[in-house]
Amino acid sequence: MTGPDRTPPPGDPAPDGDAGAAGRFADFGPPRRVDGGLKARSTRGAIGVSWWSRRFLEVLESFALGTRLTRGRSYARRGQVLRLDVTPGRVEATVQGSRAEPYRVGIELPVFPAALWERVERDLAAQAFFSARLLAGDLPAELEEVFADAGAPLFPSGVAELTQRCSCPDFAVPCKHLAATFYLLAEAFDADPFQLLRWRGRGRAELLDRLRALRAGATDPAGSAGATDPAGTPEPSGPDTGAPDAAVAGPILGTQPVRAAGAARVLAGLPAIPLDEAVDRFWLPPVPLPDRPPTLATGPELLLRQLGAPAPAIGGPGLLERLRRAYRTFGRS
Repeated sequence: MTGPDRTPPPGDPAPDGDAGAAGRFADFGPPRRVDGGLKARSTRGAIGVSWWSRRFLEVLESFALGTRLTRGRSYARRGQVLRLDVTPGRVEATVQGSRAEPYRVGIELPVFPAALWERVERDLAAQAFFSARLLAGDLPAELEEVFADAGAPLFPSGVAELTQRCSCPDFAVPCKHLAATFYLLAEAFDADPFQLLRWRGRGRAELLDRLRALRAGATDPAGSAGATDPAGTPEPSGPDTGAPDAAVAGPILGTQPVRAAGAARVLAGLPAIPLDEAVDRFWLPPVPLPDRPPTLATGPELLLRQLGAPAPAIGGPGLLERLRRAYRTFGRS
């Protein structure tokens, strides 16, 4: 993070004994009250309800950034964030602190290049599972796998992938103003999941138009309804062949079939059974369906790292270390 100063927050000693730098924080106090700010909908507990917003915050919290995230949640819930804008590669916000002028916050994440987005769009269009969910305004959990298979993880894997800037004089990264922006951003992802994809370089309208065009091209009876072998004989495709939906979109891909997602993972290739022989099992899956994709694995003591040391009256850092050892022991059992 960059700002006008790289000096410590209120209450911390100035670096290298710089009393003058410490003096610059003398007029700091509680944040100014804001009317009409962007308040987090969550008033207590975790922020974020969808898998994608929780996944985003799990990644953030796994960086073990300490109590500044807690203070950022408080800012987010008090409505200290005045503005939040998501554009390709950049999130901009203004956050009201203790000074009269709000702080300017920027969070940058590299956008995916056009060639990579084209590959992802072909992979998504290859299966109706993805197209139907995205056109309905939902992000299936398997979407993360598609991006990972393309060599472009959807979520940042480390704090170094994010460029964080705030105009406040706090030298910590992230400061509470950045942390508040992260939490409001997670709720923005809840309200509109396509904001996450826009941050990575593809807006809702452009992505959905591409998927519609690719799906239409895959089923165009005038040309590409089925693949053609060298002799000119169309190869069969579609539900009557027992092939996965990826086969339908094969002509638009020009690549190897993508990995099946959802129920198609286990249903592809099953023999067709006449309806009169399967009436008693019509509403049951013919084979067990796959589990949902795994979520981020974090250490058992992550919560302790986020909350910081307890007060001396109840044990202080010593209690924290004993709890950490207990969490690790319980995690192995």
